[in-house]
Amino acid sequence: MRKLGIIGGMSWISTRAYYERINRMVQKNAPPMVSPPLLIESLDYGPIAAAKQNDDWDSIASTLVESARRLESAGAEGLVIAANTMHKVYDRVTEAVSIPILHIADCVGEVMENAKCESAALLGTRFVMTESFYRQRLVSHGVDLLPPNPDDVEMVDGIIYKELMLGRVTRDAERALKSIITMKEKAGADAIVLACTELELVVDTDANVLPVFDSTDIHCRAAADWIVGKD
Repeated sequence: MRKLGIIGGMSWISTRAYYERINRMVQKNAPPMVSPPLLIESLDYGPIAAAKQNDDWDSIASTLVESARRLESAGAEGLVIAANTMHKVYDRVTEAVSIPILHIADCVGEVMENAKCESAALLGTRFVMTESFYRQRLVSHGVDLLPPNPDDVEMVDGIIYKELMLGRVTRDAERALKSIITMKEKAGADAIVLACTELELVVDTDANVLPVFDSTDIHCRAAADWIVGKD
């Protein structure tokens, strides 16, 4: 098996999900007692959050570049960034190392393309929902995305940063997401993309009016396949 490095801590909630899922997915098709070789660096999210508030993406890129280099030096043969929004600096990170980095949106786009899903609504942070760095990757796989609704952007972004990333899960948040998904169906979406690693905490991916493509699950599955050499 190949050794995977995980740039985590953004948030610890999602990093925990990556560790557990990748292990479960690898073990499902592996001999008993086998576990995947992983290197995890859980970053302090405080300085990253402050830089994001100040729109200082140069500082964020530098932090992730340093992490990627440390993981490569420690023996990682490939990397994942365990956060959707931080893929805003993906290009700068991948240029700084000589090992592959699995892009979460490409993984999601490939699954959607194989499922012949051509129209979807994107739910995530404000950056993911409104900027091109994520949307263009999905569009390149033939997915037509509904334009972001400003009210939805504000509500979902607030739920993510004020609740989910702190480990808080409320019924109000669950109801809000359910209502948004229902409205996306009425607006013409054929599916929902959960493009935030914490949103699955308040969205039942198996009990919605639309099919849900969960970026966390898809990214972890791609990582597990890469570890065992299925790519």
